[in-house]
Amino acid sequence: MLLIDGKATAQAIRTELKEEIRAIGAAASRPPQLTVILVGDDPASAVYVRNKERACAEVGIDSKTVRLSADTDAVTLDRLIADLNADAGVDGILLQLPLPRGLDSQACLACIAPDKDVDGFHPTNMGNLALGHAGFQPCTPAGVMELLRRYDLSPSGKHAVVVGRSNIVGRPLSLMLGQSGPFANATVTVCHSRTRDLPAVTRQADFLFAAIGRPRFITADMVREGAVVIDVGINRTETGLCGDCDFDGLKDKVAAMTPVPGGVGPMTIAMLLRNAVTAWKAHLGLGARADHARF
Repeated sequence: MLLIDGKATAQAIRTELKEEIRAIGAAASRPPQLTVILVGDDPASAVYVRNKERACAEVGIDSKTVRLSADTDAVTLDRLIADLNADAGVDGILLQLPLPRGLDSQACLACIAPDKDVDGFHPTNMGNLALGHAGFQPCTPAGVMELLRRYDLSPSGKHAVVVGRSNIVGRPLSLMLGQSGPFANATVTVCHSRTRDLPAVTRQADFLFAAIGRPRFITADMVREGAVVIDVGINRTETGLCGDCDFDGLKDKVAAMTPVPGGVGPMTIAMLLRNAVTAWKAHLGLGARADHARF
């Protein structure tokens, strides 16, 4: 089995971005700037934001975190986002999810200017993705596609099954896989909680993508011999972190697979950094907008 190492790949991307920022050097009046908005005190979100801050510092991105209390109202949050949209020194805005109760995530995300939406969740960017136009890609599915490219695992002409239909992973990933290009062009099936006889569908997959948030849900009897399995899930259990797939049960049956941890997870931040650098170059007139036509 080929082990798809997301940790090493993400490190390679960070090194590339650091070199790119350094190479632009004097041509830029300032470094890339990413502002993260953290509302409330969710422990997992706090850890994730700290990881983002460290990654930004490593590559040369100026990062700032605005921390708001859990009782922040929508008017206050929307006003903050509007100020950041208007700030020419801010290249990327990231609203850390989940938000506390009482705040509408979709409405708040829609307030972020599309050209600063480095998480790729704005309706404009999602619409551009559906149409195959330029725009920022959601970071986790973009990380999955980058792993396929870097490991030369092309789903072109193959049957790709995506288990999960969230707007964060499953839905945008299915769109990316169906785009035109050497590392897309898949025939895509999207499965979810209403899918009948899920194992019968997943066994048809040449490429299986699991993103449902259920520990070790995908077992060996649900996967065909020689399939490529990308496990997007990260679940906290009594025995530690695990994915949506039973890694030990699948490893002797599949051709390639991502581990958890160390698979897709590190790629999410790497793609965020790449989006921030892309936004920076576009704002300074040093590069084109993000382009979906890369697959």
